[in-house]
Amino acid sequence: MRLSSQLAAVVALGASGLASAKMEVRQASASHSVASSAAAAATTPAPAAASATPTLSFASTNPTAIPLGSITMSAPVQATAVLRSNLVATPGATPPISGAPPLPSWAFTPGSFPALDQIPPTDSPQVQAWIQEVQSSGVTIPTLSANTATPDNPCTVNAASAADTSRCWWTCGGCTRDTDIVSCPDKLTWGVSFDDGPSDYTADLLNYMDDVKLKSTFFVVGSRAISRPNILQAEYMAGHQLSVHTWSHPSLTTLTNEQIIAELGWTREAIRQITGVSPNTMRPPYGDIDDRVRAIAMAMGMTPIIWTGDFDTNDWHVPSGYSPYQVIQDFDKILDSATTLNTGFIVLAHDLYQQTVDLAAGYILPDALARTNPKFSLMSIIECQHKPLSDAYVETNNNQTNPFSSNAVPATGTAAATATPAGTGAASGSTASSAAAASASATKNAAVAKNVGWTGAVAAVAVAVGAVTLL
Repeated sequence: MRLSSQLAAVVALGASGLASAKMEVRQASASHSVASSAAAAATTPAPAAASATPTLSFASTNPTAIPLGSITMSAPVQATAVLRSNLVATPGATPPISGAPPLPSWAFTPGSFPALDQIPPTDSPQVQAWIQEVQSSGVTIPTLSANTATPDNPCTVNAASAADTSRCWWTCGGCTRDTDIVSCPDKLTWGVSFDDGPSDYTADLLNYMDDVKLKSTFFVVGSRAISRPNILQAEYMAGHQLSVHTWSHPSLTTLTNEQIIAELGWTREAIRQITGVSPNTMRPPYGDIDDRVRAIAMAMGMTPIIWTGDFDTNDWHVPSGYSPYQVIQDFDKILDSATTLNTGFIVLAHDLYQQTVDLAAGYILPDALARTNPKFSLMSIIECQHKPLSDAYVETNNNQTNPFSSNAVPATGTAAATATPAGTGAASGSTASSAAAASASATKNAAVAKNVGWTGAVAAVAVAVGAVTLL
């Protein structure tokens, strides 16, 4: 999710009270429950919504959908969604992934995780072990200064970083590297994903996707995972892909190396304890990534996943007043643009808010699934990369369908950065048009995904990140 200045930070609950606490994400106000007061950057103002109610047509909608005009900032708070019985995970059950351990029986132990929604301290034994993991990875982290955290205009406040095209800062110019997954290789294929959960409303989304037999990728915030472990287990056991989306949802380029490691490490650890498996992918909050963040993620065995160009539904703006009708129009534009690409695509959407889930399960997904001219194929991101779900986790990746590449491009030289239309400020890499940039970036990623593999990206990190070398 991109951080808007219109969205306020929520005070984190203390870890000592988590055992009985139920992290509320009700949206009667415009609170943003995954941003800490120190979170910053990667901001874009809410797009201007149309003043008149537009006439919209849908190939299909969910019969139980909330009326579109009621999905607003001031929508009445709905009851917490309830998982259907067939989606309730049972400890000890066998996951739908070859080689995965039985589903753990997990209960939170006070003091075993950092405080919710706060950047974790870096002096704990766990974080120190992850720092050693990075130091022992053979990946050299580029010496790049951390950006200044700011709620507005990060590209202006960090003008030197924005102008430095060699650091490939996505936020200011949309720069991506070959090792960033930003698309699906097959035309008209949508790698479905949802950020920032699990929330009180994710169950509604899971129930709907169970109805239509659709799989998604969930980018999990660690603080949300330990708050709702039953929902995380339900996602996993239903065959959805889980990926790391940090502990407290900060702008990663504003953190120190050690803080980035802590954010990624604690979320990976939470997912491992709750499900038994560790994701080998991550998505930077707000898409805020540069070569330093990339290198740290790669050193921890996590391939970055962003989204295609400016394919943002803007659903996250609705709790702060954005029109739900405009979200649908934005979504229509995304699908129209997707038909011009030679590859498939990935879209930014969220399961954090009541309103975003209502839009996804009620309108966006039913409409996309029912379209026939052209027909879109919807699936998780790991599936759209032609990989089995087992390749998405460290414990189940057998290095046969997803090997550490020994025949990848040699770890010397520098790969060209690719600019995709996202963020504001100085462009980095190519200055091609939006469609061409997204297509070129997607084509590169498709090739690398096939030749290098998800975890194999570590082996080719020096090719993708000029300053990062494999020792």
